[in-house]
Amino acid sequence: MSAQKDTDGRDRILRAAARLIAESGGEPVSTRAVCAAAGVGAPTLYHHFGDKQGLFDAVAAHGFEEYLASKRAMAASGDPLEDLRHGWDVHVEFGLTNPAVYALMYGTPRTTPAVDEAYAILLGLVGAVARAGRLRVPVDAAAQMIQAAGVGVVLFLIANGDDGGGLSARTREAVLAAVTVPDDPSDEPAPRGTRAASAVALRAALAADPPAALTPAETALLSEWLDRLTD
Repeated sequence: MSAQKDTDGRDRILRAAARLIAESGGEPVSTRAVCAAAGVGAPTLYHHFGDKQGLFDAVAAHGFEEYLASKRAMAASGDPLEDLRHGWDVHVEFGLTNPAVYALMYGTPRTTPAVDEAYAILLGLVGAVARAGRLRVPVDAAAQMIQAAGVGVVLFLIANGDDGGGLSARTREAVLAAVTVPDDPSDEPAPRGTRAASAVALRAALAADPPAALTPAETALLSEWLDRLTD
């Protein structure tokens, strides 16, 4: 089998599996059905993917690549909080457009370069909010809250039906209200929130551009003090 035919066969199986999973409505998809749709025998499928789980892992990885293409295409608006909102909406839209593949992507814990890149994009969006002085909790904590809420919303809507965006928008704004401070400081009910936002902003700035005047130990100590101010 030539290298080109080998690659073509793998791609054909992957596309067939993705299509059948997308059309399955949540019902199980057999390797027999995938082989029939791809026009290959079972040995060819097992040669490329090892087993059914390996095939489904490859479909999930392909889904992440498509998802990342939409995230990479996002252009900064100049307002980091609006960019974060847009990132949430892109995530939800992808999940509702590709429900079965999304369930494969996020229904099982995965550690792959694509997963890491998706989370790094989220960290970048949250970090920009922090550097603008709008984040009241550490970047990592905010990103984890946003990801957990976003994935939960998509999986809930996949299982129960889309409500026209109402649940997604309400959840998005509730989470953002929990991790950010108002643009107008007078809207903040207590000084603690703005103090924490200042500490988070400095922490994010130090992470993006470590000060050469401080030793690693001094930088670590300063970071610890800033983290305490956000607790």
